[in-house]
Amino acid sequence: MAPSVSDIVPLVTDTIDDLKLTATKQDNGPSYPFYYPYYDVNEKFPPTEVYEHTDPGAKADRAKPHLLTPEANISHLSPFLGTEISGVQISQLSEEGLDELALYAAERKVLIFRDQDFKDIGPDKQIEIAKRFGRIQRHPTSGNVKGYPEFHVVYRGTEHDRLKEVIPDDRITRTQWHSDVSYEKQPAGTTFFFVLDQPEVGGDTLFASQVEAYNRLSPEFKKRLEGLRAVHSAFEQAEASRRRGGVVRREPIQTEHPLVRRHPVTGEKALYVNQGFTRRIVGFKAEESEYLLKFLFDHIAKGADFQIRARYKPGSVVVWDNRVTVHSATGDFNPGERRHAARLTPQAEVPTET
Repeated sequence: MAPSVSDIVPLVTDTIDDLKLTATKQDNGPSYPFYYPYYDVNEKFPPTEVYEHTDPGAKADRAKPHLLTPEANISHLSPFLGTEISGVQISQLSEEGLDELALYAAERKVLIFRDQDFKDIGPDKQIEIAKRFGRIQRHPTSGNVKGYPEFHVVYRGTEHDRLKEVIPDDRITRTQWHSDVSYEKQPAGTTFFFVLDQPEVGGDTLFASQVEAYNRLSPEFKKRLEGLRAVHSAFEQAEASRRRGGVVRREPIQTEHPLVRRHPVTGEKALYVNQGFTRRIVGFKAEESEYLLKFLFDHIAKGADFQIRARYKPGSVVVWDNRVTVHSATGDFNPGERRHAARLTPQAEVPTET
C-alpha cells in the first residue's frame, strides 16, 4: 500500500529542518589561520601607475597540449561559460601550460579546478604563479595577509562578517554583480580564487558572461553603445570602509572605461559595466544615464541562460577572466559556518573598444 501524504510530509519537513541556516556547528577556528584577514590602518599604498601589460594567452598554443593533457577531465557547465577541470594541477603547470591557462580562461570565461594543492604551496609560490598573468593588484580596503598585501581575503564567520557591512540586511537580496576593481585604470584580468574553508551548503559564486550579454543585444542597440564611456568609482568603497572604521590604504579614484570592450586575445566584445562600481555614462544627463545603466544591469542580472553557479569543494580553485564576466557572492549559508578564501588579482590592459 502506498504511503499517504501525511506519512510523507514529516519526512520532507525533517529534511528541510536539517538544512535550515542555524548556528549549530562547533567552531574550531579557520583551517588556514595564516590567511586570516589582516587590517593595518597605517598601511598605505601609493597611487597605482599604468604599466605595459602583455596577455600571456596571446602566445599560447590554441590546442593547449600542456594544459589539457590526456589526464585532464573537463566538463562544460554552459555553452557560454564555465568549465570544470580535474586531473590537472595548476601548481605543476609549465610556463607554456600557464599561457594556455590564460587563453582557456579567456575562451571559457570561468574555469573551476578540482582537487588542487594550490592552497598548500605557500604564499610565495601562489604569488609567483599569479604574477605571470599581470601585476597583482593590492586592494585598498579589504583584508589582506600580513606581509603579503597581494592577497584579497574573503572571510565570513561568526566573529567576522564583512558581508553584512558591505551589503546590509535592509536589502532583499545580497547578490551584487560586479567585476573586480573595475575602477582601476588597468582593471583585473585572469583572476585566481582558492577556497580554504567552505560551508556544507551554500556560499557559491554566481558568474555571468558579459560577452553573451552583449551578443544578445540587437544590432541597432549595439550601435547606440558604440563610443560610449562610463565612470567606474572606488569612492563609495573607500567611504564605506571609513564609516565602519576600516582601512583605506590608497586614496580612491574614478576612471572612465568604454561601455563595450574587446578582449585582446579572443577579439570578443563584452559589456563592461557592473552594478558594483559603474556610476554614470559620460556625456549623458543624470536621468538618461540612470535609465540606460538600469537596463543593462537588469539585462545582466536576469540573464539566467548565460550564467553559472560555481560550487566549491575542498581543494577548489576558480580561475576566471574579469574582463569578460561579472560575478556575485551568495550569502545564503549557515551563519555558524565559515567561508574563507583568498583571491589574487592580476591587472590586465587598459580597456579599449577596438
